[in-house]
Amino acid sequence: MAQNFSWLHRGVVEIFPQPTDSDSESESLEKRLATTDRPLRIKLGIDPTGADIHLGHSIPVRKLRAFQDAGHTAVLIIGDFTARIGDPTGKSDVRRQLTQQEVEANAQTYLDQVRPILDFDTPGRLEVRYNSEWLSKLDLGKTLELLSTMTVGQMLAKEGFAERYKRENPIFLHEFLYPLMQGFDSVAVEADVELGGTDQKFNIAVGRDLQRHFGQKPQFGLLLPLLLGTDGLQKMSKSLGNYVGLREHPSQKYQKLQGIPDHLLKDYFELLTDLPLDKLPENPRDRQKLLAQEIVRQYHGQSAVDNIEAGDLPEFSLSKVEFPAKLSYILNASGLCKSSGEGKRKIQEGGVRLDGDRITDVDTAFQDKSELYGRVLQLGKNKFVRLVP
Repeated sequence: MAQNFSWLHRGVVEIFPQPTDSDSESESLEKRLATTDRPLRIKLGIDPTGADIHLGHSIPVRKLRAFQDAGHTAVLIIGDFTARIGDPTGKSDVRRQLTQQEVEANAQTYLDQVRPILDFDTPGRLEVRYNSEWLSKLDLGKTLELLSTMTVGQMLAKEGFAERYKRENPIFLHEFLYPLMQGFDSVAVEADVELGGTDQKFNIAVGRDLQRHFGQKPQFGLLLPLLLGTDGLQKMSKSLGNYVGLREHPSQKYQKLQGIPDHLLKDYFELLTDLPLDKLPENPRDRQKLLAQEIVRQYHGQSAVDNIEAGDLPEFSLSKVEFPAKLSYILNASGLCKSSGEGKRKIQEGGVRLDGDRITDVDTAFQDKSELYGRVLQLGKNKFVRLVP
């Protein structure tokens, strides 16, 4: 009886290698899944280069969960070593190298944020590994062996490197090590499949080459699309402000998702939910509402949806504040803090967020109240107000 692999292909851009006419389990992932006598090891690497994850980052994590549900082992690699280099993919300049302390702090927040998605509880379904476990132990001899597997020409064929070289933007030698280190992760954990965005094909292919070099069966690559942001124009990104963060208040998620452009709704349902695509409401407004309900339910439970739709989030009218105004004063006026001095301390401690973004500058101020309309001000984990006219 043929197995149903609709879960495997949902939202996937490419699986490689995957010749359409091949019945070999080394060339067909479906054949490999159908014939394997053990759980396959499904690798996803996350470099904790920041503190927050948005819905775009959740797409490969959700696919990792789909493999877990199919009985396979998710190998989540926290790139605590590679994050100190920074993936040069898609970057026009060298990335700032992070300290070990920054990476460790970010790694913990990443794990907290993916916990609602992955199965952390079923024995044998999840391995969380840190790549410093093996990369920090590479001696010069092993590093030279890795470097000898690729030519400079092959490295410069990588899209970002090619563009930087053409523009005469500096490329530092340590950046050439990044694809090799990510590839060596696949060797270290003996990955059968590696998940990644479409921008990761080069790095995943390096992993296949290195596994072959070290006598292992090469992994399959499974590529997923990069999610367009709430503006409907550019890739979801915190720097562009077109994102929905996993740590945002449920009400803020709900509000943003109800405004997703009509032409993106099918992609959002396909990539961010398990709902059947042939049974979605016809009316775009109803689709937006269903999308908001479903994603908030995934991360916060049905009660959060019910509370939002009952109007649970307290509101604070900015008409009570004279502008320009410092954020510390608004914290006091809104009742989140007992005084402006307490507001400053909370900002310094990293306990204040605006629309999910941590504010750390005690001198943060706003010239006009219109800058804050509809935004959610958060203190700690449990205190929120929506700022209204």
